[in-house]
Amino acid sequence: MDRRRFATGAAALGAGIWLGGCSKVPDTVRIGVAQPLSGPLAALGQDLLNGVQLAVKELNAAGYSVGGKRVTLEVLAQDDKADAATGRAVAQQLVEAGVAAVIGHLNSGVSLEAAPVYAARHVPQLIISTNPKITQLGLPTTLRIVANDALQARAIGNFAATQVSGSGYAVVDDGTPYGKGLADGAAAELQKAKKDITLRQSLDDKTVDFAELAGKLKQAQVGALVCTLNDFQVLALLQELARIGHTRMALLGGDLVKTASMIQGAGLIDEIYATSPVLDVTEFTTGQQFLQKYIAAFQKPPAYGGHYTYDAMYVVSEAMRKAGSANPEDITKALHGLNGYAPVTGTMTWDERGEQRYGAVGVYELRRGSWDLRMRSDRW
Repeated sequence: MDRRRFATGAAALGAGIWLGGCSKVPDTVRIGVAQPLSGPLAALGQDLLNGVQLAVKELNAAGYSVGGKRVTLEVLAQDDKADAATGRAVAQQLVEAGVAAVIGHLNSGVSLEAAPVYAARHVPQLIISTNPKITQLGLPTTLRIVANDALQARAIGNFAATQVSGSGYAVVDDGTPYGKGLADGAAAELQKAKKDITLRQSLDDKTVDFAELAGKLKQAQVGALVCTLNDFQVLALLQELARIGHTRMALLGGDLVKTASMIQGAGLIDEIYATSPVLDVTEFTTGQQFLQKYIAAFQKPPAYGGHYTYDAMYVVSEAMRKAGSANPEDITKALHGLNGYAPVTGTMTWDERGEQRYGAVGVYELRRGSWDLRMRSDRW
């Protein structure tokens, strides 16, 4: 080894470390995004990534600065594959890469696995996952950007019991923490309303063979199905129901049903509804402006909640400004004290558990090729 070259390199490295230690704000700040970017939920995950990328592009173009220092924001995206084990590994990769914050994950089962990894390194995690158990872990780094499934379950149960016509009820879930938790909550609400649940079934989150389930629904003459399957699964189920001629039915799904892909299912059964804490972008005052920017950037409208992750990125940027630091622990502390301006949804602010203070759940009906809002509440 050339000892002179080694000494020069070591000196340069030492100088770099020393210079970095003098400033709390580096030249480049990495923001992690962990979403399902492959597989059946890729369109939703890509949409959530797009929202962050659009915000980062705007912030960088506007000359974003922290503590008076110009900073370049960089998105570091990882595919969690909607899989808990992969999500935990991805979380470890992101914290090792030195991200200042993470916007992810979509799936509740993935967030439950990944949240402790972020917390161990004080990295704030802004989640669109909705299972209440995630914030019940008591981790200060976990912050939800939408309402949770406790409110969504009440919305499903209330609407299904009072607004959906049908002689018999069935409740079906995908076996995940999200799907089963939401379905159990909805079933409890139906039971409170003294509704007869003739079929209660858990499947898995990948099956698309619904011949047996469709047959059971027809045999039991189910008129109202509460279903927390994914959109691609619901489409397969509706096609099977249409094939066997059981179409005089209403379906009420969760937020993973309220997607652009589900429009393909319009007309297969009498009524299709979905509840969602991810309110449609057009419901907000600046929603149309965001929609135009999004379509110009990605040549398609948002598939799910890109406007929420866009806002989350802006709120993270405000927390960094407020803290005067890109240190994850400082950002987490600033987020907890922030009533953050969110350009589309208005504001994001959290209670002591990390739950969104102003979260609401809407009920939408699929009509004429689009999701139309029927009602919305933050109480239900």
